[in-house]
Amino acid sequence: MFPHDILFAYIAACLVVVIAPGPDNILAISRGLSQGKAAATLSSIGAGLGIMCHTVAAALGLSLVIQASPVAFWAVKAVGGLYLLWLGYKALASRNLISFEPSAHQSLRKVFLTGWLSNVLNPKPGLFVLAFLPQFVSASRGPVAVQMLVYGAIFAVLTALIFTVLGSFAFKLSAWMRRHPRVGTGLNLGAGLTFIAAGLSVLALKQRT
Repeated sequence: MFPHDILFAYIAACLVVVIAPGPDNILAISRGLSQGKAAATLSSIGAGLGIMCHTVAAALGLSLVIQASPVAFWAVKAVGGLYLLWLGYKALASRNLISFEPSAHQSLRKVFLTGWLSNVLNPKPGLFVLAFLPQFVSASRGPVAVQMLVYGAIFAVLTALIFTVLGSFAFKLSAWMRRHPRVGTGLNLGAGLTFIAAGLSVLALKQRT
């Protein structure tokens, strides 16, 4: 059902996608810098579960429904885009997405939920999964839904693992950043602008048939 050559090509493609800068890995890195490895790990797991939610939706055909319905597509786009804009606004206004002050730290539960919501409310990963996974699926190799779920699980696990590694490495820089607060301010600005750019790109998405 999963030929080695196709599986290896799929994993290589996933690695390229996961490593590319985006709001989810920036969020994991920010959590690692400000709150440590546990926060980075939970944020990363949340992003991975978000990928899995999109995969299940694609396997069940929900993504096709959203893509075909103008109202559903607009609703999902609006919610996802506005949520990313809200995260960007908070990062710019409070400058505490990366903060070493205990009072600015979030609970690990909230860290996880933010990591999950930033992915699952963003329609771009869903559309990507819908366009990406079928390229490696073939009805001649078994049930299509099963193949989609397995490939999606691989994508989700790689996302969680790589984001965790990035966040953990970022944690090692926290001591240096405590001594250079201006760097933290710049990173907060950069993260905020990244979220806003991601939100605007989501709101600018056009429905495709």
